[in-house]
Amino acid sequence: MSRRPTSSLATCVWIPLFALRCEEARHEGLAAYPTALLAPDTTRKLWHVSSLARRAGVKPGMTVSQAIGLCSTLQLIEPDPVHYDERFSSLLSSLNDVSPVVEPAELGLAYVGTDGLAGVYGSQHKIIEAIRQTVRPSDRQTVRLGFGFGKFTAWVAASRAKPGEAVIVPVGGEKAFLASQPISVLPLDSDIHRRLRQLGIRSLGALAALPEAAITAQFGGVGRRLWRLAAGRIADPVEGSIAPEPIVAALTFFTPVGERELLVHALEQLISRALKHPRRIGWRVHAVRLRADLESGGSGVDSRGAACCAPTNTRSAPTNRSWLVNVLLKDPTADAGSIGAPLKTRLEQSPPTGGVERLVLEFTAFAPGTAELQLFARDAQAAARAGQQRALQSAAREIRMRVKRACLYHVIEVQPWSRLPERRYALIDYEP
Repeated sequence: MSRRPTSSLATCVWIPLFALRCEEARHEGLAAYPTALLAPDTTRKLWHVSSLARRAGVKPGMTVSQAIGLCSTLQLIEPDPVHYDERFSSLLSSLNDVSPVVEPAELGLAYVGTDGLAGVYGSQHKIIEAIRQTVRPSDRQTVRLGFGFGKFTAWVAASRAKPGEAVIVPVGGEKAFLASQPISVLPLDSDIHRRLRQLGIRSLGALAALPEAAITAQFGGVGRRLWRLAAGRIADPVEGSIAPEPIVAALTFFTPVGERELLVHALEQLISRALKHPRRIGWRVHAVRLRADLESGGSGVDSRGAACCAPTNTRSAPTNRSWLVNVLLKDPTADAGSIGAPLKTRLEQSPPTGGVERLVLEFTAFAPGTAELQLFARDAQAAARAGQQRALQSAAREIRMRVKRACLYHVIEVQPWSRLPERRYALIDYEP
């Protein structure tokens, strides 16, 4: 397996409340109302809350009844996680057009490696602008961009940026930039955050000023990492990857299905079908995605009687709803029972909130097989090489378009017996 491409210079692309932004983009006028997106795993609590709703005292994690009590005009939106996942995947694909090193972190947050891009785009500001142009127009006023050495510095810079703007931390200036930032930018749990504030530590500079050994003695290995992040000693690189082509199996029901037993039986059939796919043979499954298209609602009022989905002019439009589960298997496997067990658990703990019209299973990541022959693995490797070839061709066209001449060359051996390097090798135009 080839090494994953990495980049020390990072640009953080952050669209806060990404799922809510997706809903605002497809429901015209929704942004003018106080809105809240229901949680995907339970419709009793809120997930994302708009700024207008926050001003009325509504907060994420509240129950629906609490939120309606604080804001009677609150618009509740049924979640559509499949749509959000597709929009985020589209964003990642667009970012890949700028850089081959893209690392997703969470929904609406991704890192772009920028090593070597100065030769293509120019200055850091031009690189940032090229990345900004990949964001859909409706999000360009809300996206926050941060540039720095390492992912943590880039993330802190993005968190300090104003909506629609970017903060650039020059290389070598990480320590000075981080010193003034609050400790809340660190990946802290509530207990450590409380203890640090009790000790009077409210900025990264104050934390970095303490001896590393003292922080380690107080908080253990977690404290050591936090101190090194605050001191600018850690610069995790962006790690890109070649996304494998997923194996997909789908089942469409003639009538919406809500019975748990039928869904479990359908899941078992989909797993069996996907495992028999020729591209899977010789490989173990490492990551699985199960998604469902739910029965659409025709009105703008949900089962709790609250106004749902939108303002008055869109309330009669059907509501798109979906259900999505991503599972990373602890041990890659080709056993149907081991693949289905965590999915069945999720079906039991947080089932779809409505009738399922279509059920789709995807194998999204793989590991080499151990007990099976690698006969068909060669086909998968060939497909991966073909994807790399297409990426090289696209990059070569981009470079030729920008510099107006061929500047990529392939070194070939001409006279291997010669003692003179200029006779031993020759350069020819590189055409991937």
